[in-house]
Order: sequence, then C-alpha cells, then structure tokens
Amino acid sequence: MKKIFLAAILFLIFIGLAFYIFNRQAVFSHGTQSNTQTFELKAGEGVTEIARRLERGNLIQNAYYFDYYVWKTQSRGKIQAGSYELTGQMTVPEIVAILSVGKVISNETKVTFPEGSSLQQMSEALKGKGFDGDEFLRLAKCACGVKTDFDFLKSRPDKSTLEGFLFPDTYIFRKDATAADIVNRMLENFGEKLTQAMSAKIFSDNRNIFQVVTMASILEKEAKTSEDMKLASGIFWKRIADGMPLQSCATVAYVLGKDKVQFSFDDTRTPSPYNTYLNKGLPPGPINNPGLVAIQAAIYPTASDYNFFLTDPNTGQMLYARTLAEHEANKQKCGL
Repeated sequence: MKKIFLAAILFLIFIGLAFYIFNRQAVFSHGTQSNTQTFELKAGEGVTEIARRLERGNLIQNAYYFDYYVWKTQSRGKIQAGSYELTGQMTVPEIVAILSVGKVISNETKVTFPEGSSLQQMSEALKGKGFDGDEFLRLAKCACGVKTDFDFLKSRPDKSTLEGFLFPDTYIFRKDATAADIVNRMLENFGEKLTQAMSAKIFSDNRNIFQVVTMASILEKEAKTSEDMKLASGIFWKRIADGMPLQSCATVAYVLGKDKVQFSFDDTRTPSPYNTYLNKGLPPGPINNPGLVAIQAAIYPTASDYNFFLTDPNTGQMLYARTLAEHEANKQKCGL
C-alpha cells in the first residue's frame, strides 16, 4: 500500500514538474529566426493555424506553446488581423501582445468593410484611409480594368456592376495599392470564401451564383442572425417558386436610399425594378455586398411552413407567421 502511495506521489510530482517546464517554455522560449519578418494575420484565422504558421516561420519554438499561452491568458478574442513585424527573438507573450495591439506596419493600412456595405460605402471607407475611393467606385461600377475572369462571375449579366462580389472583410493593403489592386483582392477573397461544395449546391438547386448573391444581399438587411437569415431565405425562395412578390423592405430602402422602421404604402409603390413589392422574383442584382453568413443562408435555406416574417422594432426579434391573419396579429403586437 505504501509503495502505491509513494508511486502516486512521485507521479504527481512528475506531472507537476512537467507542467512547470512546459509553462516555462511557453513563456520564455523563442524561435530561431533572427531576421525581422512581416507576419500577416488574416481576419477570422484560428489560433491553431496562427501558431502553426509562426512555427513554420521559425518565429516560435513550438505551436503548442502559443496555443497554450493564448488559452491560459484568454487572449483569443484580443488577437487582431494585421501585418506585424516579428522576429524569432521575441517570446510567445511578446508576440501575443503585439498581435493583440492590431497596429499594422508603417507601409500598410488596415481597412474594414462591414457585411452589407454598398459600393458607395466601401468607396468612402477607402477615402478615409487615404486610398482613391472614387477610382475604386468607378472600376467597381463598370467592372473594367480589373480581373473579371472568375468562374463565380460567369452568371453576372453584361453591363452589371460588381456589387455583391466585393467581399466585406478586414483587409491589409499596401499604402501604394491602386484601386484595381483593391478590387482584385476583394474579388479573390470572394472566390476563396465560395467553396466548391457551395457552388455545387447552388447548381443542384437550379440556381446560379448571381441569383444567390442577390438573395444574400437582401437577407443581409432583413435579418441579423444566421438562423433568422436561413428562415427568411426559405420563405423568400418559396415565394419565388409560388410566383409571389418577395415584398422585401430591404429593397424598398435601397430604392429610397434610406431605411425606416416602417414603410408607408406609398413607399412600397415607388417605381423601380428593385422594388420587390411591385415586381415578382429577385431584383436585377445585389443591393449590397453580403457577408459569408448571408451567402450561406441563401444557399442553405431552412424549410418551414412560415410564409411571413417581420422584425419587432422594439426588441429586434424576428416574428414569423403561417397565415396573413397571424402576420397582421404580429404587426399589432409590435405596434406597426
């Protein structure tokens, strides 16, 4: 019995010593790269992938040290996209601290485009960072002077803009980047986000990418959560199949150039091919540049027996209805 007890004590001591050594290595170890490297951290990149790339670049000794330290210090949510100057002489805590600052190196600039941004809003964001937003807008509208031979653009009608396909994300651009450089990078990002499986699902549903992106741009403005976007997507696709108008307030807001808590009957009668109260089916094209969640919702809608939905302006909650009577009751409940 004493031998078992002694063995247990020795085992615990061994575990404690091993943990102490591992913890010390995670804090004080460093890589072998003595030269300064530019390390680009992409938006949405996982900690494990970051750790592996740091190890491959000889900026840290072991990816597990980085993973452990980020977990231990609860730094996962602090790490920001950007381009950073790092050396292997830095310890893991020093690298984590730098990656948490979000300060890019001097010859590059970070630009964030929120999901649902329009071409005009993207242009203004670029101007605010010192880029040629006017030229960006011109190229995006004419779809000229940039790379347009992507497969996902094949279903785009002639003479249409690139609205919908400039993927909203956080980008790191060189300060001397041209408007064409920026447009091309955003198109390439869209291509990276749209997987082969997603494209296959679109085609198996007898739809094309342009239709799906147009739907996604509407969902981006109609709902906030992934679940609500998918439910709204199911309702909208069902309306199209049944030959009913979408009656999307997002399209009315696009036509009027402003949003409202509630649109009047006269608002919904505003003449425009983009007004889905007056016209059946999808509008002529995307009304903004949707994010990945909205695109996935357009591709993978949730089937339901709902036919109507609205957003409660008081709570932001989506309310669904099977019949027009239920929909009217929801309106009264929200004070609409």
